Amino acid sequence: MFLEQLCVIPILDAPWFSPVFTIAVTVVVLIALMLEKPADLVFMAAILVLSLSGVIKTEEAFSGFISSSLLMVAALFVVTAGLKETGVVDAVGTRILGPVNSELGGLLVIGLFAVGTSAFLNNTPIVAMLIPVVISWCRKHHVAPSKLLIPLSFMTILGGCCSRIGTSTNLVVDGLLRKNNLQEMGFFEIGYAGVPCAIIGGIYMMTIGRKLLPERKELMEQLGDARREYLVEMVVTPACRLVAQSVEAAGLRRLPGLFLIEIDRRGTVIAPVSPDTVLEANDRLVFTGVVSTIVDLKKIPGLEPASETADPQAAEQRRRRLCEAVVSRSSPLIGQTVRDAQFRTHYNAAIVAIHRNGERLTTKIGDVKLESGDTLLLQTGPNFAQAHRNNPDFYLVSDVEGSQPVRHERWWVAIVIFAGLLGTMFFAKSDTAMLGAFVAGGLMVLTRCMSAADARQSVEWPVLIAIGASFGLGSALEKSGAAEMLASWLVAVTQPLGPYATLAAIYFVTMVLNELITNNGAAALAFPFCLKTAALLHLDSRPFVMAVALAASFAFASPVGYQTHMMVFGPGGYRFSDFVKVGVPLNVLLWIACVILIPLIWPFAIPVP
Repeated sequence: MFLEQLCVIPILDAPWFSPVFTIAVTVVVLIALMLEKPADLVFMAAILVLSLSGVIKTEEAFSGFISSSLLMVAALFVVTAGLKETGVVDAVGTRILGPVNSELGGLLVIGLFAVGTSAFLNNTPIVAMLIPVVISWCRKHHVAPSKLLIPLSFMTILGGCCSRIGTSTNLVVDGLLRKNNLQEMGFFEIGYAGVPCAIIGGIYMMTIGRKLLPERKELMEQLGDARREYLVEMVVTPACRLVAQSVEAAGLRRLPGLFLIEIDRRGTVIAPVSPDTVLEANDRLVFTGVVSTIVDLKKIPGLEPASETADPQAAEQRRRRLCEAVVSRSSPLIGQTVRDAQFRTHYNAAIVAIHRNGERLTTKIGDVKLESGDTLLLQTGPNFAQAHRNNPDFYLVSDVEGSQPVRHERWWVAIVIFAGLLGTMFFAKSDTAMLGAFVAGGLMVLTRCMSAADARQSVEWPVLIAIGASFGLGSALEKSGAAEMLASWLVAVTQPLGPYATLAAIYFVTMVLNELITNNGAAALAFPFCLKTAALLHLDSRPFVMAVALAASFAFASPVGYQTHMMVFGPGGYRFSDFVKVGVPLNVLLWIACVILIPLIWPFAIPVP
């Protein structure tokens, strides 16, 4: 009733109001994003304003939240978490980035892998799987994730334009061609321009783009968790893959925030430890370092906390998690060594590591006398924090994020599930692919690759809200006539200047639309204009269609231009201006390249009647 009364106001009923108001709201959204306002809240506010003003209906404003693209991203969060929980992500990272030690090398390897795989597979699951791989590699090599995550998203988009099935945008354009009784797109036809563009984009990212990428030191510090330095003792079991490897080859030399103090080999202490020292079974490795890297150590199969190896129920203990607890002044543990405290008997937990504020401990953990204020890193059951939160023996008890045990024995199950998902996405339509992603996520839980609680926690809700609400804004630009008004004006201005100018205008309009609405929406919206323009110029529509297909994929100047941009936005610690700084030159570069390449590959010809 309120909206009906509102629409009676003459200005709201004017034909120009909806497109002009929508453009104004879009400008405000872009300014808010540039000012680093939360993307999810900004987009939600925008679609609420557009809905209340009557520009779009309520169901149109929120239709993005039930779109197949959004739902597939949500399911892929769960699938990726399953791959991470079973150790597949770490294994992939070792295979892809293992031999690489520099930022430039990492950029090159990621670019080649992203382009090669995204040419034949949907880029969303590729980005979803590689985000944790990249972050883990960055932590180990002291590289800011912001240096690699934007290139990851960009290169998958460039690879997607190397074949017809590389991106859903190409499939949308191919469907529109068949709908209009035009020749369908060949499997590698778009690759004639897509491959040169991918090469150009790759060179740009390795040179100019690399220098423009931000270096978020604050995010690196969060990853390093440099606040607390622990003393931890680990044992190399006979089944560990590190046996017979040198300290350098085992990757224990340059772990971030972690230092190998000594090796206890059957009572003989090796200190200082040389990088050439070869590890043997039952070696006891004494480290001092930060908790996040200790968590990474614990995930290496066969490398166990020393406190656990003497336990007859070690197999059960390895299924536990890590907690942090601060010893209180009234704790009965004060003055006792770890060995004499019988911690396991009293608390059903084992002390894995100890932190003493401002002091680097060099004594073996079993011989450390506990003091008030010591922070203990504990191997516990899943409910330890809840059970002892109010225990007067401790000031504070909290779980360590990401410390859940890796289910290495289920890795092959996770790979089979993921392979089935990729196969589904390769052959199926978007709705079927979305259903396949949910099935894959459900199978990850049912086959015990991960727990239901971990599956729920793996979903990045702010990312999903931002993507869903951005679809609503795109719908408003389309439904209000704002997109059509801008496109018609620009094409009308350039038509008298000849086909090259018109081709450049159509590409530019589609590219701008792609930055504001979905890539598929931009392609669908620009397609009729390119057909109409070709008819007015009495030319074959093929070059204009290919311009739309490429421009509708090549969106790099805004995090809302492509869903993979939104996926890396948070993990990379990016700001809106970062995409503008790196993406605008790439957009312009590919715009010029496509305007030159397209007429050479698909000449401006008079269509055969």
